[in-house]
Amino acid sequence: MSTTVPPASPPAAGNPDSHGAGAASADSSSANTSKKTLDAAGITAKLAELQTTAKGLSAAEATQRLAKYGPNALQVHEESRWKKLLGYFWGPIPWMIELAALISLARQDWLDFSVIAALLLYNAAVGFWQDNKAANALAALKQGLALKSKVLRDGQWVSTDAAQLVPGDVVTVAGGEIVPADLLLIDGKYLSVDQAALTGESLPVSKRVGDSAFSGSIARQGSMSGVVTSTGNNTFFGRTAKLVASAGSKSHAEQAVLKIGDFLIILAALLAVVLIGTNIWRDMVAGGGLGWSEAGRIAQFVLVLLIASVPVAMPAVMSVTMALGALALSRQKAIVSRLSAIEELAGVDVLCSDKTGTLTQNLLTLQEPIPFNGADPDALVVGAALASQRNSSDAIDQAVLKALKDPKVLDTYKSLDFVPFDPVNKKTVGIVAAPDGTKHQFAKGAPQVIAALCGVSETSTGDTGVSHDYFAKVAELASHGTRALGVARSDDDGKTWTLLGILALLDPPRPDAKQTIAQSKELGLEVKMVTGDDVAIGSEISRQLGLGQHLIEAQKVFGDKADPDHISIDAARAVEQADGFGRVFPEHKFEIVKALQERGHIVAMTGDGVNDAPALKQADCGVAVSGATDAARSAAALVLTAPGLSTIVNAITEARAIFNRITSYVYYRIAMTIDIMFVVVLSYLVFGFQPLTPIMIVVLALLDDIPIMTIAYDNVKIAPKPVRWNMHRIIVFSSGMGILALLQSFGLVLLAMGWLHSPEWMAYFPIDLPHIQTMLFLQLAAGGHMLLFVVRAPGSIFSRPFPNRTLFLAIVGTQIVAILMCLFGILVPALPWQLIALVWAYVLVATLITDWLKQGFQAVLEKREQRSLQLSQPIAATVAPVAPVAVAK
Repeated sequence: MSTTVPPASPPAAGNPDSHGAGAASADSSSANTSKKTLDAAGITAKLAELQTTAKGLSAAEATQRLAKYGPNALQVHEESRWKKLLGYFWGPIPWMIELAALISLARQDWLDFSVIAALLLYNAAVGFWQDNKAANALAALKQGLALKSKVLRDGQWVSTDAAQLVPGDVVTVAGGEIVPADLLLIDGKYLSVDQAALTGESLPVSKRVGDSAFSGSIARQGSMSGVVTSTGNNTFFGRTAKLVASAGSKSHAEQAVLKIGDFLIILAALLAVVLIGTNIWRDMVAGGGLGWSEAGRIAQFVLVLLIASVPVAMPAVMSVTMALGALALSRQKAIVSRLSAIEELAGVDVLCSDKTGTLTQNLLTLQEPIPFNGADPDALVVGAALASQRNSSDAIDQAVLKALKDPKVLDTYKSLDFVPFDPVNKKTVGIVAAPDGTKHQFAKGAPQVIAALCGVSETSTGDTGVSHDYFAKVAELASHGTRALGVARSDDDGKTWTLLGILALLDPPRPDAKQTIAQSKELGLEVKMVTGDDVAIGSEISRQLGLGQHLIEAQKVFGDKADPDHISIDAARAVEQADGFGRVFPEHKFEIVKALQERGHIVAMTGDGVNDAPALKQADCGVAVSGATDAARSAAALVLTAPGLSTIVNAITEARAIFNRITSYVYYRIAMTIDIMFVVVLSYLVFGFQPLTPIMIVVLALLDDIPIMTIAYDNVKIAPKPVRWNMHRIIVFSSGMGILALLQSFGLVLLAMGWLHSPEWMAYFPIDLPHIQTMLFLQLAAGGHMLLFVVRAPGSIFSRPFPNRTLFLAIVGTQIVAILMCLFGILVPALPWQLIALVWAYVLVATLITDWLKQGFQAVLEKREQRSLQLSQPIAATVAPVAPVAVAK
């Protein structure tokens, strides 16, 4: 086995052995924060605590413990699918739709009932399907567990299902096997464990007796035995799975729809009270009783009001719009697994990015060699290569071998012997015969070990100053978080050694990472690095990418017993102010996302490993990068199929366009709902007649919303900053536009009723109440789509960007259908073509006036928002900066 190389730094304080991985190793840093390497006494105490010995358990004792602790498998309680499905029929908007459907059913209005029920079922089906997609995360995590394990039972090694392991069992783990449970290693020389998917470390970690090994990690080389300390949900792996199952936040789109539903419910309830009260009062004044026919008439009016007030197609239109947007994103190598992630991505203002494999290439690369004692740089690399195994899968060996200018040079040497790496010696030695037959030894390993081999120490002095320069370079590399490898040569069978130099290794940034981060910042995103590696390593990569170098240890922020549901204000502020985090474990990533969300941020989290799954699911938009594990892909809302982060920039741009389209629809839909509700009530209160029939309102909902689904193709301006649901602005602006639309609609009713009661006009062209109903129907159909053109434009209706051709043609087609319905009396009373032309002329003039008033209304709103922002800035400026560390509670 080849050397596991540290950043050129001494072991962390309190850690007796850096394992040759220094700050980059979870075992020597993050993991050992909570689990130190145990000595012999500590191991004995742990065995006593587990009530076991190095000889393992008896079969009978194992059976008893299995009954007590349960199987070594992930068992997470999840809500039943039926309960989830029923949940989509519960809530403000579903209640209103269901009530309208029940009234239709009671009155045997089968067409109304069928249309409303179909929309209700469609909304539930779409939501249920999306929810099931996210539930795959737990199943993917379970696939990572070991299936079989060798366990010591009754003094005999036997093979058993990993699910049958219990605390106190003694098991053996060898290269190529998955660690079956959390272990305390108690016997064996060494074990190289790849726990990158769990902890985010870029290199395998070398374990020794007294170390812990985590369930779900993969043994690469070596063999050791260990005692099982935790199984199932109590393992490190199991806690990650529980975080995934518990993670998840309600999307801002869902919250917005609920708030819109609440707003419309209040309006509908108030108007219904007014309608019912007015009817009762009129019946009492008329001297008649409130009989069944009057009650039925009131119920019909309430039905009309309910149908008018409920934006029954809003969830469907939003789902279809986002689905079409998801299709567009898929063409840009971004697969959406949760539709709500699209609008969340548009509002993301903090992007938490995993380092290894996301910002970097997850491929160690040799930097410029640093020779000493007059050694040739190429000879330094050759020497390191001769101290490596050519067929090794070790990342460091591969990096050294790839750095050779001419790999064939190794063929001129004959390998005589090889001393593999072990955690004690922390070096490898290759013994070779040179082309001239002379025998040489080459060693590579931790800088301090190679220095000691050559008799070089920090306190030694000499004319050449090698000691000072060597350790100065080691310290410099350590400050940059760069891993260092010392190389030496012996020509006298290892009696004396000559220092050849230092090789610096770094997992380099992806070629497109720096540009992508710069583009992200231009889009108003703050990028924070989140890595399992040491702070120094993360800081160096962060410096190269222009991210900022204020990285802090996650452990120092959250402490050992942090509760993700109760994060302190100091910790949340520290997270907000940091540029990134080092030595991060899964629960830390989860807590980082939660802390940022509590501070009001919309958070995106990128990652590729099992360790990222909980945070990916909790984040407003979890992004699994190309090559991610099944667990990460299942937990993420957005899965990238192309390498690098550049796809995220494209996805954000597309998401903001989709968000603008959705908000245009929401403005239009709320305004039209207000228009229809109030024109129905006002017409009845003022003139005592029902201006729209229930079927007219149902048809209006279809005519208005079905073609509006093509808004997914509309041309929009891309916002330069994150966009999110501003409910105050949405309600205020939509209400204002609704009032303008109401003035247009009720103005037509006023003119038509004046016409009806004017002998001169009636003599010129007679009309009746059914004509007025159809005129209002046509005005709402035409004026509604004209209103969409008004609200979608940030400026004048004639300013760019103009409506997309698909949207425009869909609306034109809908208006032709509406005109033909009115002309031939299909589902509505027939209307002469002269009145149709008159209504259209009225709508066009009213639209121009509405557009002019809208621009003034927008200007007033923007001034108020700027004033509010200016008033809030002095308050924010008085908040003192919070120290980013030492805030654990």
